[in-house]
Amino acid sequence: MRPPVTVSRYSFVLAFLAATGAAHAQGLPPGVRLGMTADALQSALPVERVVRPQRLAGGLVGSWRTAPIAMAGLPFEPTFFFAGGELKRVAYLTVTDDPAQVPQLAAAFAELVQWGRAQFGHELGSSDPGSAYAAWSQGDADIYAQHTVDGRRATVRLVYKASQRKDGSAL
Repeated sequence: MRPPVTVSRYSFVLAFLAATGAAHAQGLPPGVRLGMTADALQSALPVERVVRPQRLAGGLVGSWRTAPIAMAGLPFEPTFFFAGGELKRVAYLTVTDDPAQVPQLAAAFAELVQWGRAQFGHELGSSDPGSAYAAWSQGDADIYAQHTVDGRRATVRLVYKASQRKDGSAL
């Protein structure tokens, strides 16, 4: 399994992105759209295969990744999930095991929620001790931001995924 992305491990990436004027990248990367093929993704971005792909329900396999992207002041590692030959999910993740950096992740989550409100309107949200969640729907995509703190480890995740709408016959 690939080691988790850590804030301190990718500090140099943030410095590079800031120096090159990289913009916030909360949306899907340019040229990327849900439903595209792996070949189309490879044409759109410099991606590399994930050594040990993450497998999720519904046949989703996180098989491609690209360099970390600066969002909300932190490096987020994008992973591209495919099922049935199509891109179904893009997940951005940042992780820290440093308790001193937990407030940075909380601030990043708050910034992502503000961004989501500006882009998609008011969120559906929840908050429990140790976790917070905000979700939006836009067209054929569901978008959510999630923040978790478990002891010393904290994560923030931003996910774009293909909507799974059910008609009345599926109830």
